[in-house]
Amino acid sequence: MLLMCEDRVGDPDLKLTHEFLSLVLGVRRSGVTDALRLLEGKHLIRSTRGICTVIDRQGLIELLGGIYGVPEAEYDRLIGSEAMTSFEFQQANR
Repeated sequence: MLLMCEDRVGDPDLKLTHEFLSLVLGVRRSGVTDALRLLEGKHLIRSTRGICTVIDRQGLIELLGGIYGVPEAEYDRLIGSEAMTSFEFQQANR
């Protein structure tokens, strides 16, 4: 989910709380905290209050073992790579 959020936002600094992630993923907040700590221990992300920063995108992709990319390819097929992320939209409309 972190990679998908980064794709859409266009920024590695994601404003995501543990509470929000737990609601979206349908898991307990403590499970999100444990998972984020694990990813931090592998130096893939940095998590502070309300912000999760992707540090090693390629490392996260490798950790997923081929799972990441399938929904993204389908999104590209259906919507096209010309669709702007919200970040790109904001930048273009300044």
